[in-house]
Amino acid sequence: MSLNATPVRISRGFADVAEGQVHYRTAGQAHGGPPLIMLHPSPGSAKMLEPLLGAVGQRRWVLATDTLGNGDSSAPRHGEQPPIAYFADAHLRALDALGVGSFDLYGSHTGANIACEIAIAQPHRVRRLILDGVSLYEPEEQAEMLANYAPGVTIDLHGSQLNWIWHFVRDVYLFWPWYRRDAAHRRNLGLPSADELHDKVVEVLKAARTYHVPYRAAIAYDKVARLPLVRVPTLMACARTDMFLTYFDRVKDLIPGSESMITPGTGGAEALAETVGRFAEFLDRTP
Repeated sequence: MSLNATPVRISRGFADVAEGQVHYRTAGQAHGGPPLIMLHPSPGSAKMLEPLLGAVGQRRWVLATDTLGNGDSSAPRHGEQPPIAYFADAHLRALDALGVGSFDLYGSHTGANIACEIAIAQPHRVRRLILDGVSLYEPEEQAEMLANYAPGVTIDLHGSQLNWIWHFVRDVYLFWPWYRRDAAHRRNLGLPSADELHDKVVEVLKAARTYHVPYRAAIAYDKVARLPLVRVPTLMACARTDMFLTYFDRVKDLIPGSESMITPGTGGAEALAETVGRFAEFLDRTP
């Protein structure tokens, strides 16, 4: 698939839900088919999906929502630690408010977990599903991640939250997991551009009080039990540079009959075009 040099305009809006509002970004136009709904990874927002939004929006209507507790969406209201199913229900309520019926669905990392629950809860609305980057932690690894990976942020008069969030967002590109800052856990990836890093930090700062809530729900999500319940046509994908690639061989067979694909990711024009083209081949296939 070739991409136009002129990017598609990305518009923004809000949908009313019981918790307040769900913020979304949208691009492209409907051409008779269902929209593609996109769910972002933690800890940022749908802004992280803008390269995909702009590219996919050249050929179809696409809509990406901020998960409750992230970006510009309202905070969750479901106890101290709501499950992934709660966030899935919130996305569905936002889509109902926007008048969206059936749709194709894409989710990355935390968004992939939420997408699974949406597909399980309402398979009659999900035509095709792409899960891009899914982890599969061993019990000890999961417990360690829950204890260390996404701590709550203290807001203080010294502005320490600004410094902490900057290093938290930056260090994910340097180490995996980010809190193990030693040679054994170094990633051979490099930092994104200063603009991209700044934008992601700003999105996390917006939700500094709640960013960790959906993140912890994703870490705790029982994929071994839940993914086999998905009954819609599914593509299990992962970028070559994704830290979750190490789990790919184990996770790709959890959904019966699913397809699998390793992509070049979206970090550059050529990689983005190839990835979007391969996703489009799956989504455009006649049932």
